[in-house]
Amino acid sequence: MSLVLVTGSTRGLGLATARRLAEAGHHVILTGRGAADVEAAVSALRAEGVVVEGHPLDVTDQASVASLVAWVQERHGELDVLVNNAGILPEATATDAVDFASVDLFRTTFETNVFGLVAVTEALLPLLRASGAARIVNVSSTVGSLAAQTDPASPWYEMLVPAYQTSKSAVNALTIQLAKKLAGTDIVVTAVCPGWVQTDLAPGNWEQAPLTADEAAVVVAAAAVAPDGTPSGRFVDAAGTVAW
Repeated sequence: MSLVLVTGSTRGLGLATARRLAEAGHHVILTGRGAADVEAAVSALRAEGVVVEGHPLDVTDQASVASLVAWVQERHGELDVLVNNAGILPEATATDAVDFASVDLFRTTFETNVFGLVAVTEALLPLLRASGAARIVNVSSTVGSLAAQTDPASPWYEMLVPAYQTSKSAVNALTIQLAKKLAGTDIVVTAVCPGWVQTDLAPGNWEQAPLTADEAAVVVAAAAVAPDGTPSGRFVDAAGTVAW
């Protein structure tokens, strides 16, 4: 049994991933920005017979990150799996017309999708090292693949949400750098594209996206419990390796 922490897991893909891992027998910690949301998610899962813990976490707030780390340290002393799932797509609901993307949208997006991921990973890394054979899963997207963005044959070629796509490209680059930093350890770092998921991330997702959160959570959960010997620094989806 592994101790797993999933960021942004009070709903959607994060909640589905937490549920799947808990049902598989792992000890899961749910997190989310609102304490009430965390409590509600934990209660809902427990009502289904799925036992999890929960703690508030705003990945953009250093004090919130520090509070979580202190709580995990005191309660468990180590961490086996970190799933960096928290992410936003404010461009999907932006109403101001701009030629490219406003710098404010870039700042807002990167605060959660990139800087938040770095802050949480950096803070929890000592606990992950204490595990001995930890897993770090960065939820990314094929829309952040430079190969997909430059290939006219790609279904994502025409997509233009620059702040979001650039943030996911950064997540992919961070995955490579972290894997290199942790080379020589038994920690495996993986970037995962869960696919186009029916979530609240963007308007139209519920009507157009082919995957339910439960279906998409399969590939994320698999990376979270990747067996020993799994190469670090990969970018994968349900079909296998994704081009950077």
